[in-house]
Amino acid sequence: MPLSTSDIIDRLGGPDAAARLTNVGAEALRKWRQSGVIPSRHWRAIIAATGLSLSDMPGNAEEAERAIAVPDADALPEGATAVLVLGDGSLWWGRGFGANTAHGAARVGEVCFNTGMSGYQETLTDPSYAGQIVTFTFPHIGNIGANLRDEEARNPGPLGLITALDITEASNWRATRSLIDWLRAMDLPGISGIDTRALTVRVRDGGAPTGVLCFPRDGRFDIAALRSQAVAWPGLEGMDLARTVSCTQSYSWDETLWEWGEETTPGRQTAPRHHVVAVDYGAKRNILRCLAAAGCRVTVVPATATAEDILRHEPDGVFLSNGPGDPAATAEYAVPAIQGVLAAKRPIFGICLGHQLLATALGARTYKLDLGHRGANQPVKDLATGKVEITSQNHGFAVDDKSLPEGVTVTHVSLFDGSNEGIAAPAQRAFSVQYHPEASPGPSDSHHLFHRFVAMMDEKA
Repeated sequence: MPLSTSDIIDRLGGPDAAARLTNVGAEALRKWRQSGVIPSRHWRAIIAATGLSLSDMPGNAEEAERAIAVPDADALPEGATAVLVLGDGSLWWGRGFGANTAHGAARVGEVCFNTGMSGYQETLTDPSYAGQIVTFTFPHIGNIGANLRDEEARNPGPLGLITALDITEASNWRATRSLIDWLRAMDLPGISGIDTRALTVRVRDGGAPTGVLCFPRDGRFDIAALRSQAVAWPGLEGMDLARTVSCTQSYSWDETLWEWGEETTPGRQTAPRHHVVAVDYGAKRNILRCLAAAGCRVTVVPATATAEDILRHEPDGVFLSNGPGDPAATAEYAVPAIQGVLAAKRPIFGICLGHQLLATALGARTYKLDLGHRGANQPVKDLATGKVEITSQNHGFAVDDKSLPEGVTVTHVSLFDGSNEGIAAPAQRAFSVQYHPEASPGPSDSHHLFHRFVAMMDEKA
């Protein structure tokens, strides 16, 4: 006799464990309880995790057989050279490109989607995407090729990429190599021929699932092992990834924004008005360029820098960068440092992960969103001015407005879901936003925030 959805969730270990094992969000679990139905695509993961039988699952028996059937790993679809295996056991066959995955080393992480229509190379070198496999909803990927100047970091951020169409040949005067050659050099695998609309709907409705991307050189797939790998991956909650993408020692930065001439070249800051220490939780190069262009001499320090390490540089202000992972995990070492800077009354500007860490240092809490914000078309409302800015974002966690202490105000909200997008603590001379104001890739609506930070340092001086 089929069990109730509540019984099955209890067998999985409760709501948190059920969400992790089936790769869904809290909203999906709520719908399960409300409807009394668990979609058949999740049955395989449930049976594997609980030891229940097919007869325990609610639904049509014929549908159940189709959902739980394991295809023959040798019977590959014609032309398939790569596969994406989701945590629910579903297989998404396609054509591999870029770097091959080594035997036993398929890429496993959280599958997300990015809605940007440009800037794929910036996205693929954004450290904020560490631990994730990026689905591009825009179909034409690769047409502008690749070049060294569009890289946001030395190493790639995400684990791999998913596209609808095959990578096209480069057709742009700035290209120095094809995207496929660049991906091989960066050890990044990709898969094309995927129905990215269907995959995006899957992520949108069920939350970001675990995925395993496999593109073996010999064309052999161990599907059972890949499914086990997908089920076993714990998810991003509790993961401190900032430490893995941060610099390991301090360095100076003086490049400003690009100047257009016969060739695209960065400018140099030769007459800075202020000295800013930027804490690198996964900083992008164009963020540092924006700080330099706004009149700052920038010293970058590792994510693990203490308050003493930061203040030793005698900064006029402190910048908290973007980055990947769970802010609650990174907070263990970042929050004491930020609180030390707050006590020293240095102006602070934080973005993305830095925003979440500043809020935590001020006494707030963070939580994982059912649906993250990723792309270059995210509308955010400035509550002080009433203006709406189109922003570039990549985050799966958010600050809980209700947990903000007295003296800390909400300054920006998402027009997609109403979640927090910015805070200010005037008494501590600190503010932060959830998005990426440097807009690489993305619109430049929020460049003014760097000048707001400089104005705050002017007042302090």
